[in-house]
Amino acid sequence: MDPMPADRDPGDNGRGLSVGDRVLGKSRLLSRQCATCIFRPGNLMHLQEGRLKDLVAQTRAAESFIVCHSTLPPYPYPDAKPAICRGFADRYTTQALQVIGRLWGFVEVDPPGEQPESAEADPSQ
Repeated sequence: MDPMPADRDPGDNGRGLSVGDRVLGKSRLLSRQCATCIFRPGNLMHLQEGRLKDLVAQTRAAESFIVCHSTLPPYPYPDAKPAICRGFADRYTTQALQVIGRLWGFVEVDPPGEQPESAEADPSQ
């Protein structure tokens, strides 16, 4: 039985990209910022000046969330599925994030193409 009704996907950001995991009935949230997160210092994604500020303002005004760019199509990692940007979720709270957290919860997934955090911390692995 599908734990989430077919007509209700809490992880759909309205753009057809669902961060919802229908098997677990939770929404995918990155376990940590991806290597090129837009919230890391240094503008690693080479965004135009003011673009991040505008993106955050639009997302907060819509009470939504940002989907991590490393999980967006075209997928450089075929097994990647859309997930909520950890950088955004750690800095901001929105109605969508609150509702998801209270009703369904989150399942943390590692950023695509990166080793799990424990393997990164231990170079012997």
